[in-house]
Amino acid sequence: MRDISEITVQQHFFPDDGRIPNHPHYPFVRYPAVFDKTDAIEEVLERNHWRNTWRGSVFDYHHYHSNAHEVLVVAEGDATLHIGGASGEELHVAIGDVLLLPAGTGHKFIRGSHSFTVVGAYPNGTAYNLCTGDPIEKGKHIQQIAAVPKPSHDPIFGENGPLLTLWT
Repeated sequence: MRDISEITVQQHFFPDDGRIPNHPHYPFVRYPAVFDKTDAIEEVLERNHWRNTWRGSVFDYHHYHSNAHEVLVVAEGDATLHIGGASGEELHVAIGDVLLLPAGTGHKFIRGSHSFTVVGAYPNGTAYNLCTGDPIEKGKHIQQIAAVPKPSHDPIFGENGPLLTLWT
């Protein structure tokens, strides 16, 4: 695992696109090429209080979680993801990349290698919900998003990680 001093932290703000609310205050954050194939991703996440881990891909439709922040770590392969809803951005991701999605941030799989795999986790193991931009539920979701607490730890770099200053 690379040290934070070796990484250029990237952040993007995405506005509400009418269906996907995105987060009103917290940016989407990317730490590029943090891990390699030999690193124990789940152990790092667990140590930093990001739990309820899973391995798999990303759904191929725009979705978000209104009740939880999410970290996605690319464990294998590479892909193009659409972040921020229909008016967001396509982002190429590759092994070792860490994506920090604040509650409400849209994400969607566009295309990728056959081996593309991410590890996902949530602060303190929150049981996340799945939202697709249903306009009937959007008002309730916007309230939930604003109520999701800031995590106590950066999922990768712990108590002193950059996420804690970026999400204020």
